[in-house]
Amino acid sequence: AGMPLSYTQADIGIRGWAMECRVYAEDPVKYLPSIGLLTKYREPSVTDNTHDLGVRCDSGIVEGSSISIHYDPMISKLVTYGPDRVSAINHMKHALDTYVIDGITHNTPLLREILNNDRFISGDISTSFLEQEYPGGFSGAALSAEEQEELLPALAVLHHSKRHVTSPTKGPFEYVMNFDGLKVPVVVTESVSGYHVTVGDKTLSVASLSTDGYSGALHKFVLDNETLVPLQHLHFDGTVHSVRYRSCKREITVLTPLQQKYMDLMPEKVVEDTTNLLLSPMPGSVSAITVAEGDEVLEGSEVAVVVAMKMNNSLKAPKSGKIKKIWANVGDVVDGDQKILEFFEN
Repeated sequence: AGMPLSYTQADIGIRGWAMECRVYAEDPVKYLPSIGLLTKYREPSVTDNTHDLGVRCDSGIVEGSSISIHYDPMISKLVTYGPDRVSAINHMKHALDTYVIDGITHNTPLLREILNNDRFISGDISTSFLEQEYPGGFSGAALSAEEQEELLPALAVLHHSKRHVTSPTKGPFEYVMNFDGLKVPVVVTESVSGYHVTVGDKTLSVASLSTDGYSGALHKFVLDNETLVPLQHLHFDGTVHSVRYRSCKREITVLTPLQQKYMDLMPEKVVEDTTNLLLSPMPGSVSAITVAEGDEVLEGSEVAVVVAMKMNNSLKAPKSGKIKKIWANVGDVVDGDQKILEFFEN
C-alpha cells in the first residue's frame, strides 16, 4: 500500500469493443421469472469460440440444472468482443443464435431484438430505452420477409431430411408451411451438393452442415453458398416443428398439400375465455389470499400475494366485481398462468 504504480492512466489505452448480455430465466413479455428444468443447454462459447468471434459465457449451470423460485433467475453473462461496436453486436447476434436453452422461458428473444434496433446500434440509448421503443411492452414479432427467406428454406430441408431419409427419388417434394396465420408452399429438390428449395418465385441452393452432436438441437445451413443460418430444432412431432430462430421460439407446421387440404376442413380450436379469471403471472408460492368467496372488490385492489424469487408480488383485481370461487390456497405452489380466483360474470 502507498507504493507508486509502474504505469500512468495515459499508458492505458482502449482497444476494440466488448458487449455483455445478461441472460435470465425470465419471460421477456411480462418481465417475470420462469422456473423449471433446463432440458437442453449448450453455451455458444463451446461451439463458436473462435479467434474472430471472441465469446465468453460466465454461468453456473449445466444441462439438467433446475431454476427454482428461491434464487435469482440469472442464467449467464454472455460477452462478445470485436474491433468496433458493430462487430461486437454482430458477434453477439451469432452467439445468441447458437445459444441453446430449452425447458424454461428466457429473455434472449428480447436481447436479440434490441441488437437489431437502429437506436441501439448507433449508441443512442438511455434508461428509458425499453419504455420508448416498446411502449406497449415486448411481444415478439411476425417473421419479416427477410427472415422468411432465411428460415423457410432451412426448415424445409430439415423437415425433408427427417421425413424422407430413405426416399428413392430426388423430388420435387411439395410442402405447405403454416405460421403467423400464413400458408406458404415450398418445393424441395435434392441435388448432388445438397438441395434446391423454391419459396414463391425464388429458388435457393441449401447446404446442410453438421449438427451439434452434444445436444442435437443446433443445425446450420448455408444458403446460396453465402448466408449462414443457425437454427435450433427443439422438438418435432411429425408435422409441427418447435424451432428457435434468431433467438425467438416459433411453432411451424409443415404438411403435404393433401394433408393441408384436410387440415383446412378441421374446426378451429376454441381458446379458453379468461376474462373472469385472475391467473398467477409467474410460478411461486401463495402467501396470502386477502378476499373470500362472495366478496365485492374494486378493480386494482389487492386480492392475493405470490412469493417468487424472495419477492412478494401483489396480485390486483383485474376488474370490479364479486368473487365466485377461490381456486388457490395459502401455501400452494402455483405455476405461471394457474388460476388463483374467479369472478362472477358481470
